[in-house]
Amino acid sequence: MIDANELQRKRFERLRAFDSGERHEARTSAEPQAMYVGLAETSPVFRSADDAVTLLRMDDILFVNKHRDVETTAKYLGSNRVAIPLGLDGAEHTKYRRLLDPVFTAKRIAPLAENVRALADELIDDFVDGGQVDAYKAWCEPLPSTIFLSIMGLPLDDLDDFLRFKNLTLNNTASEQPSVEEYLAKRAEAVEWIQAYFNRELDRREATGKAGDDMLGWLLTSEVEGERLTRENILDILGLLMIAGLDTVAASLACFLSYFARHPDHRAQVLADPGLWPSAIEELMRFESPVTDGGRRAVRDLDLPSGERIAAGTYMHISWSAANVDPTHFPDPLAVDLRRNPNKHIGFASGFHRCLGSHLARMEMHVAMEAWHRRITDYRIAPGVELEYSGNPRAPHRLPLVWG
Repeated sequence: MIDANELQRKRFERLRAFDSGERHEARTSAEPQAMYVGLAETSPVFRSADDAVTLLRMDDILFVNKHRDVETTAKYLGSNRVAIPLGLDGAEHTKYRRLLDPVFTAKRIAPLAENVRALADELIDDFVDGGQVDAYKAWCEPLPSTIFLSIMGLPLDDLDDFLRFKNLTLNNTASEQPSVEEYLAKRAEAVEWIQAYFNRELDRREATGKAGDDMLGWLLTSEVEGERLTRENILDILGLLMIAGLDTVAASLACFLSYFARHPDHRAQVLADPGLWPSAIEELMRFESPVTDGGRRAVRDLDLPSGERIAAGTYMHISWSAANVDPTHFPDPLAVDLRRNPNKHIGFASGFHRCLGSHLARMEMHVAMEAWHRRITDYRIAPGVELEYSGNPRAPHRLPLVWG
């Protein structure tokens, strides 16, 4: 078995090699999109010193993501265990997707919309009269995390602990670049905390014989191919759902609010026609690409559509951000068109490992953004503030907005 710390170390160092100098300055800005277009035009494949590659073109990425001779590199927060189902391939991946996909269909998710709307309004009540707020800390971050806890059947009083866990696992500050040792230490601390937390809760439910009418209860009573999920299975599923549920929607909401604060002309479009929200969210998912990249490894030699050959064993850093502004797939990709149709972005990844929770994420973003713009319509970035964005997920983790 390949040591997970060594995998994480190499991935960290490769990303640092790619994300250096002018590229780092562009990526941590509010508008990195032109940089990605320029990189892809220079070369569709960026090769690092250890022969790892970064894929930048949509055709290459779509090819890789549906190729059976490619494996995922996702691990459970850097441990030697897989994140289920993202860290699995082939038949093992398929059997767990069959278990989980029905839980996250648009139809199953729809009844949660009222809870999201009520929570969005409740959070806005706390600051709307003040005329200013750090929107990330007060709204974007707590909203999806609270919804996640309610779906799981966990105490809402634990929200602060879960947010601390999230921020341990992700490097959410663009200006602070930790060493690889600091990065791995934080993830190890996060793994220890979340394993202990979930084990205590699962032990409690099993001891009382009351699984619960929620996601945790469902996992405790679910079967795959006629066998109950093991405790390890459940923990590895929860590990993936945690990161997806706690950070990606928060990052997306922050990116969207930041964009509309800086582009009042586009904000005026959705205010005048709220029916635009579904297509507006798809376009901002394309343009902002809050989840910027993923990892894959070639099992055998691959010949990409761009003409590049990828040798067996090569680690591939997949740039969703670059693919989503690929001029060969999107007319005028640097222009934001809230009515863009078709819009085949891969903001939720693509292929076998396309985002399990995309329907939940879309619903949360749609309902939350409608709620914000029903209450606060004429907002802008606080004077004198230059936003700084984190890596992956991409977001301004300080978003001071003013209005009125």
